[in-house]
This record gives sequence, C-alpha cells and structure tokens, in this order.
Amino acid sequence: MSVRTQSSEQSAEAVHRAGFACFVGRPNAGKSTLTNALVGKKVAITSNRPQTTRHTVRGIVHRPDAQLILVDTPGLHKPRTLLGERLNDVVRATWAEVDVIGFCLPANEKLGPGDRFIAKELAGIKRTPKVAVVTKTDLVDSKALAEQLIAIDQLGKELGFEWAEIVPVSAVGDKQVDLLADLLVPMLPEGPALYPEGDLTDEPEQVMVAELIREAALEGVRDELPHSIAVVVEEMLPREDRPADRPLLDIHANIYIERPSQKGIIIGPKGRRLKDVGIKSRKQIEALLGTPVFLDLHVKVAKDWQRDPKQLRKLGF
Repeated sequence: MSVRTQSSEQSAEAVHRAGFACFVGRPNAGKSTLTNALVGKKVAITSNRPQTTRHTVRGIVHRPDAQLILVDTPGLHKPRTLLGERLNDVVRATWAEVDVIGFCLPANEKLGPGDRFIAKELAGIKRTPKVAVVTKTDLVDSKALAEQLIAIDQLGKELGFEWAEIVPVSAVGDKQVDLLADLLVPMLPEGPALYPEGDLTDEPEQVMVAELIREAALEGVRDELPHSIAVVVEEMLPREDRPADRPLLDIHANIYIERPSQKGIIIGPKGRRLKDVGIKSRKQIEALLGTPVFLDLHVKVAKDWQRDPKQLRKLGF
C-alpha cells in the first residue's frame, strides 16, 4: 500500500497537462471544502449539513505545468425523492467523463455502508484511476489515521481494485492539499490549458450567487429545513444612473421552501432571520463579484418541490 506524504518523490515533467478530476463520497465527506482549498477561493458552498451541493461546480486549479479542473458532484446516497434520483444520475454521468476520481473518506468516521455502496460503484468503472483522499485528518490522532488508511486499502482489495494513491489531507489545516494536486496532475492527459488563466470556475455567476444565498439561508435552520430550501436568482442588473466609480448591482432572488409553515422559520421573528441571510450572503456575493450589491430577497412556497418534476425543472434541477 502506498500512502503519500509530503516528503514523497515528485516527478519532474516538462509537459503541460490539463484534465478533469472529480471528488466523490457520501454527503458531508469534505468534498466542497477540499475543492475550495485546492482552488484557493470559495467556489463550492460548504455547510456541515449533508447534501448541500446540488450543482456540478467546477473549480479550476492553475499551475505552471498543468490545469486541473475539479468537478464537485453531489454526495451519492440512496435516494428517497425524485431530486435524490436526479442527483445520483448527475454523479454517475460525471464519473464516466473525468480523467481521475478522488474518493473522499473522512478520517474521523469508520467506513460504513454508504462508503461501500460508492466503492462498489467505483469498482465498476475500470479505466479511470481512483485516488482515496482521506479528509479531516486534523480531527484524529496518528493511530486512528493509520487504522483508517489500512481499512481503505483493504476496501479496494475486497472489491478487486487497487487505489492509484491513498492521500491523507486536511483542507481546513491546509495539510497535504498541494501534494494531492501534485499526485493528481500526472494522471491527466497532456494538452494545453482548457480555461483562460484567472478563471476559477465555469459556473454561471447567477448560479454561484444563488448558492451563496442558499448557504446563508441554511445556516440558522439546518436542523429544521436541511433540504427544503432552493434559491433562484430572478435577475442581476447594474443600477442605472450610477456614476462609473460607484456602481451598484441589483440582485432579485427568491428563496423557495416546500410548505407554508416553513415560511416563518426562514423569515424569523420580525423578519430578523431573513435580514441576517441578506447581510451574510451580500458580503460573500460582493467578495465574489467585486462590486457593491443591493440584494432583494423574497420567500416563496413551491409545494413539495423535491418530488415534483415540473418544479424541479423550474428550480434548475
């Protein structure tokens, strides 16, 4: 079993490589946090609530010798709703198209049925190299980490495949994140950059803005409404009649929930919670877009949208 740490030999190749890697793992395995750490900027929303990622967010890592495009898929899980099934289809379609798959397994949780379920699916994908990324290593001691590494090595053997690499990382502590990129790059095909220097994601700005609002909306209501929130940005327009040195972007967005009873939870007493969501997400949006923003938020009910194909389409799934 080859477990990589920072002192491992690194190959010196003069060729340029460019390609796609995707992180898979059950919900809340640290995929989005890892994507953000590698890209060095917030492109995927993170929350300690499982199932927050619903769009394939691509983060782009630019290096002198390579361009690594990270595809962040939703967590694969046993679906209970139509939304769940659609998310799983997105995951499988992504796996078929990438150059390397990183399977994220948290260091602080024993391997469970969810991990086996995903590993089994991965075993069926023969040609794509699979890297086991052991996340959240800052939460365990070295003995627990060693046990987890051995268990992960075994899991591959049991299912009849060999991990291309097993890499322990901590995205929060910024440990071995660069090493992970060093190990993924040689698995990419040779070729020129696929995106212009400076691009960090190909996600449309409107989708990213909606995700930032959803992250802020989830923050206070995690336990009550984990999956019932969807956000649609209706329009983003520069305010007219503003001097060139003082631009303002008007953003109108709707926060959708599934039942009228959930409306009060999101709005909060005297509208305080919705106001907080606006303040928090506006800061993040201004940092992302680099311009002052006026944010207009409304809460609407889309009855049982997770189970309704028409509503799912309208909300972008």
